[in-house]
Amino acid sequence: MDTPQSPIRAQEPQPRAIQQRAIRAQELTKSFNGSAGVFDIDLEVESGTILGLIGPSGSGKTTTVRLLTGLLNPSSGTAEVFGERPVNFKRETRARLGYMPQDSVLYPALTLRQNLDFAGSLFGMRRKAREERINELIDFLELEGAAERLPTASSGGEKRRIALASTLIHNPELVFLDEPTAGLDPVLRRKLWDRFDYLAKSGRTLVVTTQYVGEAAYCDSVAVLANGRVLTVDTPQGLRRRAFGGQPVDVTFVAPIAPPALEFLKKLTLGEAPKLIDDHSVRVVVDDPGTAIPQILEWGSGNGVEIERAETFTPPFDDIFVELVEQLSGNHEAAPDDLQEVV
Repeated sequence: MDTPQSPIRAQEPQPRAIQQRAIRAQELTKSFNGSAGVFDIDLEVESGTILGLIGPSGSGKTTTVRLLTGLLNPSSGTAEVFGERPVNFKRETRARLGYMPQDSVLYPALTLRQNLDFAGSLFGMRRKAREERINELIDFLELEGAAERLPTASSGGEKRRIALASTLIHNPELVFLDEPTAGLDPVLRRKLWDRFDYLAKSGRTLVVTTQYVGEAAYCDSVAVLANGRVLTVDTPQGLRRRAFGGQPVDVTFVAPIAPPALEFLKKLTLGEAPKLIDDHSVRVVVDDPGTAIPQILEWGSGNGVEIERAETFTPPFDDIFVELVEQLSGNHEAAPDDLQEVV
């Protein structure tokens, strides 16, 4: 990702806050009327990383965040944040957290700047320090032209960004962002993710929920949720390999594909047989593209078969998510149909 052009001045967490693990949850469960909620959530989040909670509406993302912030008491299981149970946070520990909920919490009678100023005052920030911090955040989130407007005169993107600024006003070490990019256009969504990346690089830990499955690519690790359960937790690359059993490679021939070429590609393929894309192209799943692609090109050269190109194919995360849900739920009817399209 590109570093933001106007980066917020990083203020490193105090040494006491630097830990190997920021969050740990074991069999964390919150049941509503016995059937809805989240069940047996196991998560570990390392300091200075971004964890994405990815899933459709109703999958349990918000409930998980509320459990980890102490807004909900678990029915069973345990959660620790900075080594403490969230429902028993000390005042000092809670001040180390930032939480941006889905719904707007802006005061309609205050301008965006005044909303931000009020948020800073709640954390006991002195006026001079508060004003400096507000100016940094307004610059960081490109809100210079909107800061003096009331929320009713501001766009959805401006209100989401000022809500994010209010979350960051006190320099929290651990930031929970619940659907921060919901309803925003793709350009603005990407800009916000650039800023999340910058915050993580400056030592912050972020937990970000999203329905935009393609945003998983921006995270260090991803928890895939469906029906109130975490199906798997892995890196974005690990999810790709798990969904398809390896790494897809597309091979395009100059002439229509002949049977000997298919037979050779079968020997390199993991799992299912090579998949024809058209008369000239085929997709194979291999263990290591760095090894398989030279083998394919060498075979073509040695057998008089012209290969136009052989290249790694990166499947979209929408496809990866659906594939994982089908595999891990054991029910092909369970794949959600309300995923948001990444444009």
